[in-house]
Amino acid sequence: MKLFVDTGDIEEVRQAAEWGILDGVTTNPTLIAKTGHGFKETVLKICDLVPNGAISAEVVATDYDTMLKEALEIHSWHPNIVVKVPLIEPGVHLVKTLSDKNIKTNVTLVFTVSQALLAAKAGATFISNFVGRVDDISDEGMVAVSKTVQMVENYGYDSEVLVASVRHPLHVVQAVEAGAHICTLPFKIMSMLFKHPLTDAGLKRFLSDWNDAGLSIFPKEA
Repeated sequence: MKLFVDTGDIEEVRQAAEWGILDGVTTNPTLIAKTGHGFKETVLKICDLVPNGAISAEVVATDYDTMLKEALEIHSWHPNIVVKVPLIEPGVHLVKTLSDKNIKTNVTLVFTVSQALLAAKAGATFISNFVGRVDDISDEGMVAVSKTVQMVENYGYDSEVLVASVRHPLHVVQAVEAGAHICTLPFKIMSMLFKHPLTDAGLKRFLSDWNDAGLSIFPKEA
């Protein structure tokens, strides 16, 4: 499963990229607004930090003609940019247009299998299934993810299922179990994947025993 970081923070992208496990970055208008920097400026810095990754940048218009103009502008900035489009009627129309032009898209704010079906049929590169926001209203967001993966595989769509709105590491595990292609995580959640109390305890014991024995990897100077 590919791992994306969901952020507009350049330093978070830089650190996640240094770990060597990052496949891409997702942004949205809220995340970009939090940076206090320009949209294009931020997106291009992210592209530089993740040169082989897919970088999602979202249109903000809601009518087809303006969405198309924004999408073509965003696409022109860098070859690794994926145009992010909301799952609304003009958005699905836009995804079909962009797909016909071989422009990659990420359809966002998808909550149901029926919505995901529309995105897949329009030619979406990524289908962003939100889980946390569904869990927040006492439903199970991962159910739609699992069914969307099955739908994509059954019908041979080229779309990849991207799990979004991730709130904790268990969502990552559930995404793996559902067979999702991608999971995009806030930096804080990605950092938590490293953590386990037995790892910390085991490392502490290893280092204590090593130091008590006076051992060294490098030859001691005479």
